[in-house]
Amino acid sequence: MINISDIEQRLKEIPDPELGISVWELGLIYGVDIDRKKAVVTIRMTLTSIGCPLFDLISNPIKEKVGEVKGVKRVDVELTFEPPWSPDKMSEEAKMELGMV
Repeated sequence: MINISDIEQRLKEIPDPELGISVWELGLIYGVDIDRKKAVVTIRMTLTSIGCPLFDLISNPIKEKVGEVKGVKRVDVELTFEPPWSPDKMSEEAKMELGMV
């Protein structure tokens, strides 16, 4: 059975290519859906700005890392900008690392 905490742990290991802080801690992950029947995980995420060209540099590692979770056969990554990302979505740890607190 696919475990959500295993998926979340993998997402915490994937750094943003520019900032070096995990996409999870930056608040770029908006949701994780698991279709256990089909063994498909769908990750809903955003980027820090609409014009950010780094989607492939982030989505490919997500597919790779989450795809390593036991029981996962496929990983889909959906990009959304609703709601728009803001620094408020960042974890306290990420804010401290960037000197925002």
